[in-house]
Amino acid sequence: MTHFPGHRPIPGDAVSIWIDDATITATGAITCRGVVEDGQGYAELCLPDADPEQRRALERCSRYGFDLYLDGGLLYSSPKLVLHSASRTKDGSLVVRGVPGGVPERMDVTP
Repeated sequence: MTHFPGHRPIPGDAVSIWIDDATITATGAITCRGVVEDGQGYAELCLPDADPEQRRALERCSRYGFDLYLDGGLLYSSPKLVLHSASRTKDGSLVVRGVPGGVPERMDVTP
């Protein structure tokens, strides 16, 4: 599946995130879903709390994309995304939102 994700969360157990010249791989309880806020659609990826260096690299990037897997099978391949926001939940999970293609209206990175 390579279209924009729907509103229902897509659960996976591994994700490969491509940023610049690097690839970040994360495993664990991972979800992806489409979110609409103020009329703008976002691809939201929720990653478990993992390697802090990988999280920082993702929080600093401006463009990225990802492939979500479950039991070794590809579930979802995102389009190229522009980072819109990166935040953490109470349990330390990293939630990143990206806008397909163009430039986001605002850039918000919160600790």
